[in-house]
Amino acid sequence: MYNRRHKTTHMKKTLTLLLVLSTAFCFAQTDRTATLPDVDLKDMNGNDINISEYGTNGKITIISFWATWCKPCIKELKNVNALLEEWQEEYDVELVAVSVDDSRNSVKVKPMVNALNWDFDILMDPNGDLQRAMNVANPPVTFLIDQKGNIVYTHTGYVEGDEYDLEDHIKELSEH
Repeated sequence: MYNRRHKTTHMKKTLTLLLVLSTAFCFAQTDRTATLPDVDLKDMNGNDINISEYGTNGKITIISFWATWCKPCIKELKNVNALLEEWQEEYDVELVAVSVDDSRNSVKVKPMVNALNWDFDILMDPNGDLQRAMNVANPPVTFLIDQKGNIVYTHTGYVEGDEYDLEDHIKELSEH
């Protein structure tokens, strides 16, 4: 009797998990046609920037969520930055790095960006408004936005070489 009850409970848990995962998968699939939310952030100089404006300028846009304490984030941005000039010329790409450092750590952003000589847009999201709106749990998370403002690719985490996979997706967009 115990074994049958245990198996039934296990089967119910498994079915529930499958339902949750399939629902999440469906949402993830529909998310591919999402556009950037209407969220105001500040750049490193304190100027207001609405993130949705990046989807209306006709460029391919990479939005990378990062933090000063996130080593994979910094490695990814360094590697993308090394290719960025070529990508800008070849594919008309822009890079926007969104710092998710909280208000205590956000003072570290500008010195780090200056030390790394990053010459792309850095936006600050200390309250996590954009992070929540785009359903980003933990950085690094990278979004690719097409020329019409649609989110067409999302990648979570970073492994050396992921930037070349990103370039393949950028190349596809530039051919359309």
